[in-house]
Amino acid sequence: MLNIKKVEFKDIDTAKKNIDLNSVHYKYKEIPAKLFKSKKIELIYINKEEIFNLINEFISTLSKSFNMKIKCSIEYINDCYNVNINAEDNSKLIGKDGKMINSIQLLLHQIINNLTDFNLRINVDVANYKVNKEKRLEREIKKIAKEVITSKIEAKLDPMNSYDRRLVHTIIAEYEDLETESFGENPNRYVVIRHKEQ
Repeated sequence: MLNIKKVEFKDIDTAKKNIDLNSVHYKYKEIPAKLFKSKKIELIYINKEEIFNLINEFISTLSKSFNMKIKCSIEYINDCYNVNINAEDNSKLIGKDGKMINSIQLLLHQIINNLTDFNLRINVDVANYKVNKEKRLEREIKKIAKEVITSKIEAKLDPMNSYDRRLVHTIIAEYEDLETESFGENPNRYVVIRHKEQ
């Protein structure tokens, strides 16, 4: 069970002197002043180490469910838990077009955030599938961008998930002459890349 702690302090500076806030996830709320008592803050926090343990427990359960040995490495970078997993048969964990990875990530995200009530970012990848897919998508989008710049004819991309659409918008934002816009409803939402009107 997770150990979520609640402690009262005079203010956030006092909390920082007593707890290494870099090693925990925390939030705080002010406790209004009462008669003869000054206002305080209530600090609610959980150690990051406990999140690492929870992720490892989840992967262990996943390993039993899939009846395969799964290795896992976890890094906490840029306010995100990056979970990279490897198994005897990675294709089962990846699924068609990465749908199984997305399901595993969504489930892990919901479990952690329901148990902690902190909105923590989780990214799950299997044998760097997402990283490689992202690189392929980036190359493809840059190629399409060049074609749109040359021809001045807009390009309508295939439907994508929100993560891939965001990546397209980010890549195209680097081109001064181009702009993007998303259309449609999920799961058929797509991006159009076009030349900016002068």
